[in-house]
Amino acid sequence: MREDTEEGTAAAIYGVIVSAAVMASSHAESGVKVDLAVLVTLVIYWGAERYARLMAQRIHAGHKPRWPEVRHELGHGWEMITASALPLVVLAALSVLGVGVQAAVLAALCCSTVLLGIAGWEMGREGRLTTGERLVSTGVAATFGVVMIVFKSLLH
Repeated sequence: MREDTEEGTAAAIYGVIVSAAVMASSHAESGVKVDLAVLVTLVIYWGAERYARLMAQRIHAGHKPRWPEVRHELGHGWEMITASALPLVVLAALSVLGVGVQAAVLAALCCSTVLLGIAGWEMGREGRLTTGERLVSTGVAATFGVVMIVFKSLLH
């Protein structure tokens, strides 16, 4: 989940956390419907973030954004959606193979947790943290996924 820019990396991490939250809170009766709920939610979040950035530009610049600024905003932040591809593929594949929706969602949440842990480890490496600090970074990042798994377990 290490993207080319700071904003892209943050969007990727945020996207995985949001997708895990949607999966954890979903009561859909099929994996396909959960996948669809996650994708729609991520697109809405992406659109809301882009809209908020454009409106903030207008407020602070004192004029409406020009087309190049609008195009720039619409071309960024997609990592929020694309970073969730692997957990969504896990969910869809297990659903196609006949695994029950709850088990498939749990597997996708585990995948999200691993991705977040890897992101925490890699961010520590890029930030030149010590091994102990990297372990803390990994633990904090993975905790978001673990919380979603616990949340899912408590809801169902």
